[in-house]
Amino acid sequence: MENNQSEDIQEKELVISRIFDVPREIVWKAWTEPERAKEWWGPRTFTVPTVEMDLRAGGRYVICMRSSDGKDYWSTGNFREVSAPGRLVMTDSFADEKGNPVNASFYGMNPDYPMESLVTVTFDEEDGKTKFTLKYDDVSMIPKEDLAGMKQGWSESFDKLSEYVKR
Repeated sequence: MENNQSEDIQEKELVISRIFDVPREIVWKAWTEPERAKEWWGPRTFTVPTVEMDLRAGGRYVICMRSSDGKDYWSTGNFREVSAPGRLVMTDSFADEKGNPVNASFYGMNPDYPMESLVTVTFDEEDGKTKFTLKYDDVSMIPKEDLAGMKQGWSESFDKLSEYVKR
């Protein structure tokens, strides 16, 4: 398994790419099927007890990540574009346990996080492998130390995704 990863923080966006040594349909299913997403989503020490997805343009998702100390962190968003198996465009927000968007301060985080982010995920096939790219369009309001934590969390999630798709 190649584990090529590049990260680029510019003034406005966060882009994380990784190559998975499996066809993109496998990575697509791992990302878009709730029971599969539960197996890898979240940073290394987190579990995911809840993943709900209405995978269609206009559909919604709600995800609960549970930290090793038992604290739940919910997120939600709406799918704006679903082009299987190549591209997802969605919003992303912190949420309460009912899936209602909340400010990051709800979880004791910096209140400067935007209430909603636009996220684009692409799954490009390259010689039987998948070039996976996650892009947050505007991270300019996120403090640098929180952005570093966000990068680390996604990187750990993609490490778990890499292990999952190899099985």
